Amino acid sequence: MKMFDGHADIWYDVAKKRKLGEERIVERYHLDRMRSGNIMGGIFIAYLGYEEGQDDVKEMLHLVNSTIHEIKNNPELFNIIKKKGDFNRGLVEEKLNVLMGIEGLRAIGKNLDWLDTLYELGFRHASLTWNEENDLATGVGGDENRGLTDIGIEAVKKMEKLGMIIDVSHANEKTFWDIFNNTTKPIIASHSNAYSLCKHRRNLTDEQIKAIASRDGIIGVNAYKGFVAIDPARQNLERYVDHIEYIISLVGVKHVALGFDFCEYLNPEKKEEDINPKGLENASKAYAVIEELRRREYSESDIRKIAYENFMRIAENLL
Repeated sequence: MKMFDGHADIWYDVAKKRKLGEERIVERYHLDRMRSGNIMGGIFIAYLGYEEGQDDVKEMLHLVNSTIHEIKNNPELFNIIKKKGDFNRGLVEEKLNVLMGIEGLRAIGKNLDWLDTLYELGFRHASLTWNEENDLATGVGGDENRGLTDIGIEAVKKMEKLGMIIDVSHANEKTFWDIFNNTTKPIIASHSNAYSLCKHRRNLTDEQIKAIASRDGIIGVNAYKGFVAIDPARQNLERYVDHIEYIISLVGVKHVALGFDFCEYLNPEKKEEDINPKGLENASKAYAVIEELRRREYSESDIRKIAYENFMRIAENLL
């Protein structure tokens, strides 16, 4: 059973290593782990980090340039999902099935022409914010009474028109509902869990989960251990799958997927178990989720939906 990971900060890692002059970064640092875990691709993210005195526009250009460079120089490795039919082509060709994403649009400011540029370069996914407040929207670290700005409303409408997937992970609750109320197509939370099981601000309330499902959207369940459980004793594979089961109990199997957000490779100074749950320490362990779902007697048909078919449906319907 192959899996599609709804959130991987791969392009961010590529950009970091490109600054050191490295090449073929996905092949050298990520491919073996993904194949060992039966991950056949995912939404690969260009994430704009924070550094003191950073020029956000310059850094975003480096992210985008590094992403395009990695793709163009490794054509045998990537199947880039841009339109209907591309997801299935990647399954047939057995390349990495990649949907290009941006986490946080802080760098574009109020200039929505950037959305056209990003689209033309192949990006088909974006979240408006990480955890911060910016010109478009408000993340979970911002003012709870601030949501989308006027230009943010224009942004989500333009994204829908272009055919870009709108991601509400990292948005605060007001931004979430502003996005929901100013769009009509499916939206996703690519890497968020159930607040009812783990009361972290990055997780979704039952009402938010139901709203996403009402639009035929999906929630990708996140493997960062702090979003899986507050109690360290429960930060494990089994509790991760509990989040999958809980979302299914609310809205059905059609609306849950995998959004692992493995990030141990971004923090090499830390141990994997300090970041990711026991039994799900990195991408090479991802197949344990499939095995746990089988142990809980889910049908192969339902497991396929969770593993990749739900994300495939979103790609086919929106792009």
